[in-house]
Amino acid sequence: MHEFEVNVRFSETDALGHINNTSYFIYLEEARMKFFEALGLAMKVESWNFLLASTKCDFIAQGYFNQLLTIRSSLIKVGTKSCEMAHDILCSQTGEVIAKGSEVLVFFNFLNQKSEPIPEMIKGKLISHLVEN
Repeated sequence: MHEFEVNVRFSETDALGHINNTSYFIYLEEARMKFFEALGLAMKVESWNFLLASTKCDFIAQGYFNQLLTIRSSLIKVGTKSCEMAHDILCSQTGEVIAKGSEVLVFFNFLNQKSEPIPEMIKGKLISHLVEN
């Protein structure tokens, strides 16, 4: 499991005073990038081959401006050409889960415009961080 914290900025809230639903997807994207960075995988646009195929977020409780959030990310499945991640977004002060997210990432060859098997070196790193459900 990988964790990082984010402080909710005013621009991420809406007229009702809570975190706008679109902001959660930005948090999930940052969590994915931090996770892959922690694995030591290159984070360069020219060599990035994972494509977001599906993403989902369930909103459980409200979050607010200036709240410190902890995003816990886990890799829950590694397939031949794809992997699946799950995230819990918690209020750092209370530990309350305010949202749960997930996504499927596909290893993609942009030159050929098709999915490919995840290279063994990358797949090995992913499998070593697989969390049992």
